This record gives sequence, C-alpha cells and structure tokens, in this order.
Amino acid sequence: MNDEYKSIHEFDVELICQYFASLKRQGPGSPEVTIKALSFIDNLNDKSLVADIGCGSGGQTMILAQHAPCNITGIDIFPAFIDLFNQNAEKLGLQHRMKGIVKSMEDLPFQDEQLDLIWSEGAIYNIGFERGLNEWRKFLKTGGYLAVSEGTWFTEERPAEIEAFWMDAYPEIDTVSNKVAQMQKSGYMPVAAFILPENCWMENYFAPKVAADELFLKQNAGNKIAEEFIANQRHEAQLYT
Repeated sequence: MNDEYKSIHEFDVELICQYFASLKRQGPGSPEVTIKALSFIDNLNDKSLVADIGCGSGGQTMILAQHAPCNITGIDIFPAFIDLFNQNAEKLGLQHRMKGIVKSMEDLPFQDEQLDLIWSEGAIYNIGFERGLNEWRKFLKTGGYLAVSEGTWFTEERPAEIEAFWMDAYPEIDTVSNKVAQMQKSGYMPVAAFILPENCWMENYFAPKVAADELFLKQNAGNKIAEEFIANQRHEAQLYT
C-alpha cells in the first residue's frame, strides 16, 4: 500500500465514530437494495424477532421495520450510533417494535435459536465474515435467515493499487463464489446473492461524504490525524471511481 495513506485501522475509533455519525448511512446500500434482500425472506410476522448487527444509526433498519411487521433489535458498539438509531425509530413511530442497544457483535445478548432473521449490511467484516457466520448461526431458529453484505472481488485479477488497498483494509476479502462456499461450509443453504448497484456506492455513500468531509475537517481544524483520516476516505472513493 502507498505509504502516503494510513490504513483505517490506524485511526482512533472515536474519531471514526464522530465522522460516520454525521452520515445517514455508514456504508454502501439503498432502500431498494434492502427491500430486494428482504424479498427473499419468507414468513416474517409480528412475532418474528430480528437482529440488525452492526446497525449504525439504522438507515437500513428503518427500511426493514417499514416493510416487515417484525420486532427488531439494533446492535452497535458505538453509543452515538445507537442514540441516533433510537431517535430515528421514535421519529418514524416505530419505537414500539424496534430498539437499539450498545453491544459488541462478539458478545450478543440473544439466546440460542431465538432469532428468525439476522441482518448485517456492510458490518460483518468487523468480526470477520467466516467467524460471524459460525458464531451467529446458533442464534437462528431452524429455518431462520441470515442476510449480509460483504466486500468481494468480482474478478480473479485486479489492479495492483486496488488489491493492495483492500488487502490492507480487509484481508478476508475474496470472490463471490468463495464467499458462498464459506456460507455452505458453515451450514447455511444460500438462497440468493446479488451485487450492489453502483448507485449504492456513488450516490448513497461517496456523494454524501463530500459534505461530511468538509464538516469534519472544520470541526477538527488543525488536527493532523483528522486530515489523514479524510485523506484515507477520499483515497478509497478515488479507487472506486
């Protein structure tokens, strides 16, 4: 990786939290994609129990609650995200069947076979894809579902700069076929897999970060670490485009 850019792992987590709390979404996606993924899941009702693990401020979780009658628990390690999550639920009048709690995805507060659905958009990488698959499976009821988005390669060969960036940021990145094979090995039966459309990255993730970058730099004026962090974020966007 180019020495000009630090790995995101080198930055203080509170700094990262401050930045991402200013965004409606903390990762790529869209309401349409959330609804599409939900369409593959059967038999959710008002008794169904759902966990959104790594929910952030709940951009996707609110969509879930608006399109499925289930009861949802949002899990995130950052209190600032959970405060926003619960505020958003209340604004939408959904607080009676969804609640965010501060908890690590490594120490989930659920009983074995308690959940009908585990959801995790752009977050399972924090614990590791394979580890998350294996450790979370026990919380699912027989016939329950796991829906995740995961960083993957679409081709066997990539430009060297892009490969170096992502191997540094997430060494577990792999091809779609290998990710599906990992799910099968962990005891899941794959139902569907699809690639996020470009607008999930460009319009809903990178574009809002332009204003967030400027606000963050203004709030942290003179802070070299904050400047390096924004350089890291902008470098990721440049590699995508």
